[in-house]
Amino acid sequence: MRLKFRPVDASFYDLFSEAAAHIVVGAQLLAEMLADGSDREAIAKRMRDAEHAADETTHAIIRRVNSTFVTPFDREDIYALASGLDDVMDMMDEAVDLVLLYEVTHLPAETTQQVEVLQRCAELTAAAMPSLESMKSLDEFWIEINRLENTGDKAFRRILASLFSGEYEALEVLKIKDVVESLEGAIDAFEKVANIVEQIAVKES
Repeated sequence: MRLKFRPVDASFYDLFSEAAAHIVVGAQLLAEMLADGSDREAIAKRMRDAEHAADETTHAIIRRVNSTFVTPFDREDIYALASGLDDVMDMMDEAVDLVLLYEVTHLPAETTQQVEVLQRCAELTAAAMPSLESMKSLDEFWIEINRLENTGDKAFRRILASLFSGEYEALEVLKIKDVVESLEGAIDAFEKVANIVEQIAVKES
């Protein structure tokens, strides 16, 4: 009796690309939120919509895993990657929400570098997701993400030093610290995604 193997469901690659595209939108909205003269209420609403769309994509990936016999790589890696991408979006959404709720009007100059790192990480992640199908050139992705994460760490430390320099009032320090910690969390989440991609590539090589 000849066995018939079911083809691998290639739609996973499209869904991961879709999830990364939501993150690119989120990073852009975050940059807009921190720009001078922005309509923060409107941007926060757009961010909530983007975060909701990202959640829908994450749920679609999970549903696809649970209903697919042959997956392109290990199921636990698919779950981990979907969760990692979702974490990035959640942290950026948190930062936007905190800026709105705390009515933060001034952030240290180094915060701009954090946001630039996030935008670059988002672009690289979106570019890398289609390469999961071929597993080619992905090492450049995780190497660059790790480099950017180190840049983000340095900016974060400089921000903390600025916050505790005595230039800011105590309440303002607490507010800004929460915001920049959310930004740092988003950058760390990008590194987690890159590490997951590296693990997948190693397994599949």
